[in-house]
Amino acid sequence: MILPLDPVYVISGLSVGLLVGLTGVGGGSLMTPLLVLAFGVHPSTAVGTDLIYAAATKSVGAGVHSSRGSVDWRVVGWLSLGSLPAATMTLLVLGRHAAHLNDRHGPISETLGVALIVTALAILFRPALLAATRRAPLRLSARATAAATVLLGVALGVLVSVSSVGAGAIGMTVLLALYPALPVKRLVGSDIAHAVPLTLISGIGHWLSGTVDVGLLVSLLAGSVPGIVVGSLLSARAPEAVLRPILASTLALAGGRLLF
Repeated sequence: MILPLDPVYVISGLSVGLLVGLTGVGGGSLMTPLLVLAFGVHPSTAVGTDLIYAAATKSVGAGVHSSRGSVDWRVVGWLSLGSLPAATMTLLVLGRHAAHLNDRHGPISETLGVALIVTALAILFRPALLAATRRAPLRLSARATAAATVLLGVALGVLVSVSSVGAGAIGMTVLLALYPALPVKRLVGSDIAHAVPLTLISGIGHWLSGTVDVGLLVSLLAGSVPGIVVGSLLSARAPEAVLRPILASTLALAGGRLLF
């Protein structure tokens, strides 16, 4: 059976895909609040649909980075050691309290709002953090770095499974501080590769709970995949100094709307 495409959602997917390609910000930070605030989609449905959407789109990005050798699988392993069990446990808790999660001012909306504001701060101050870590890098032992990475994974597992936000901007910002010696593109590749199993497992959990809209998902993917490709090709010409504060302000406003 071929599902009909909704032009409005296709265009929305295209717009988000362009921004993801241009800025590298995770689609969840953009797509989930758009679905909730602009289209009135229930928060749990928006999160569940976006997680499957993210797993599909990030798989493409992870494949590209892997083929270029820009994935540190050791970092991916430490992150996954924390995130996958944490996401599984969080999904079990969400499943037991599903009746209370569709409230537009419930825990999912509140968590999403906080995550968007933190993401906005991470986007805005990432260049300053990167410069600071290069001047005065953290000098942790290998064991302490691994432990901190696992803990980061735990935090991301909880955050992503509840809100679909955090695996990109927030995770990447902490990785920059933990691994100052690794090239940025290798950390980006590792972050994307880790997001694939995390969003997939979280998305499957939401699917089993009935909070994934398949028709919506297909329309979003139809627009976002070409959008990401075009945005990635144009990213070298994008005025990052202009896009970064605009994007951060937009996410902060969206987060505020969800919280208040």
